[in-house]
Amino acid sequence: MKLFFVTARYVLSLGLFLCAAPLAQAQFLDEFDGQAIHPDWQAFTGDGKASVAFVPRDGYARMQIDATEDAHNVWWSIIKRNVAPHLDMEQLARPDYELRIEARIRVSHAPRRVNFMINTQRTTDYHQHLREYDIPNTTEWHTISMTTNELDAKPGDELNVQLSATDWGPGQYHVDVDYYRAEVVPVEGAKPDVGEPLVYHPPIAPLEHYAHRSPVDQDVVLNRAYPAVNFDGWHTKEDGKPTPVLTVSHDQWLLFRWNFPDWENAQAKGAAVLELTTQSVQQGGNYVAAYGQDLGVEFGKIRVFEVIGGPERWDQKAITFDSFTQGQPLEALVNGQMVFDVAPALEQGGKTRITLSRPVIQRLLDGTTRGLLIRPLGALEATFYDSQGDSPEWAPTLYYNLH
Repeated sequence: MKLFFVTARYVLSLGLFLCAAPLAQAQFLDEFDGQAIHPDWQAFTGDGKASVAFVPRDGYARMQIDATEDAHNVWWSIIKRNVAPHLDMEQLARPDYELRIEARIRVSHAPRRVNFMINTQRTTDYHQHLREYDIPNTTEWHTISMTTNELDAKPGDELNVQLSATDWGPGQYHVDVDYYRAEVVPVEGAKPDVGEPLVYHPPIAPLEHYAHRSPVDQDVVLNRAYPAVNFDGWHTKEDGKPTPVLTVSHDQWLLFRWNFPDWENAQAKGAAVLELTTQSVQQGGNYVAAYGQDLGVEFGKIRVFEVIGGPERWDQKAITFDSFTQGQPLEALVNGQMVFDVAPALEQGGKTRITLSRPVIQRLLDGTTRGLLIRPLGALEATFYDSQGDSPEWAPTLYYNLH
């Protein structure tokens, strides 16, 4: 009996070992509990003038970002690690398995977006496995996860997992990381991702897809060079008569506000679209020669920001730069991270359609975001038709769906 018990216990232990061995290669987990960050983690920045350090804290790690010297708010910061040595890459190469990454994070400024990216040394489409996450507050830890779809990774590849903060504004910021997990998971029965993964630069659906259409209620030009002047009468001439327009240029920006129907607890469904109609565009400048290819291609666009401060209600016939800012820096009244950058449609009557993620349109519906501000990126002058023109269909308009 003793021999049988020992033999049975050995067989059981061997079976448990054999079962556990593949699992040991099925997951990567860093809980950042040590006194130092593992040297396999890399931290670096690009495009604009920013720096990042990935440092240990008390039971978590921190991305410390300094973008105070960045002139254009076009920068990115990344932490990155090759997790291939920790995973069963043969299993991951099978079509019935994918990679799931997860992290628990806390941010210094909100609302702000972060993003996950997964790539190998063979990756050419860097957006395929990139998802953004809108982090709504600074007081809580937030769990975010992402599961790949048809990830092309095989034995012998690097498998890089990343976390990034991008274009948060000129200033100092941090992202705290409580843990970072990567695991090979079966496609069948995989858990839903958490944290609402948002597709980066999603395709825009036809406008018929949207059940609700809300033209802007108030739209006006703000000019920092003439802060006491109201510019509600900004116009051009078409066919010999004044035509109300809105021109965005250096030190001149567009301010929009909506009055939504009085829905109770309206819940946005999916992304929304802001449509602008072009009157004219003037642009130029060899940015690539000045800044290099990666940064130079970012210019010649308009940038949409959420308005989070200033007066809740304002009249376009009275508002000025001074009365809007009320002595505060303009940058303190908008979310420093733009909603979207887009090149404007160049032809007269052309449509510029700008994606607003579900969290952004929800904040507009709630009134948490008080409106939108449009600034140029580069020496761009873009003129769009105003809501007071003779063609209502050319007014700045939001398209969206509700639950």
